[in-house]
Amino acid sequence: MTIDLSSLSPKELDSLIATAKKRQALLNKRAPINQVRSKLTRLAKAEGYTIEELFGGGGTRKAAPARAGRKLGKVPPKYRNPENPKETWTGRGKQPRWLAAYVAKGRDLGEFLIPGTARLTPKPASGARKRVVKKK
Repeated sequence: MTIDLSSLSPKELDSLIATAKKRQALLNKRAPINQVRSKLTRLAKAEGYTIEELFGGGGTRKAAPARAGRKLGKVPPKYRNPENPKETWTGRGKQPRWLAAYVAKGRDLGEFLIPGTARLTPKPASGARKRVVKKK
């Protein structure tokens, strides 16, 4: 953060100095973060918990709510940008800008497939059933 001090009036400078001193006093009152972490760890351990159980992860943030469903693992890329081979896409999530631009110009998605990768059409889930239409 940079502040152009030459453009400030004396009143604004005094206000800035007062605010900075208040902030400095507040920071000086606080215990160093490693001391607070060790206190929390000792207290959690004394009560029979771990920091991960209480806060999730490393204890610095609240745990994210659990998501229902299966977790998808890391997959190899299926599509590659011909102009920049470092740009790839796995086929999951939103199409990258480079691929969306090509498709918008009328090019086929199959043109960008990396040889030896999976098919364009996804396989049905193993437990999926075919829909049967009954005729009258």
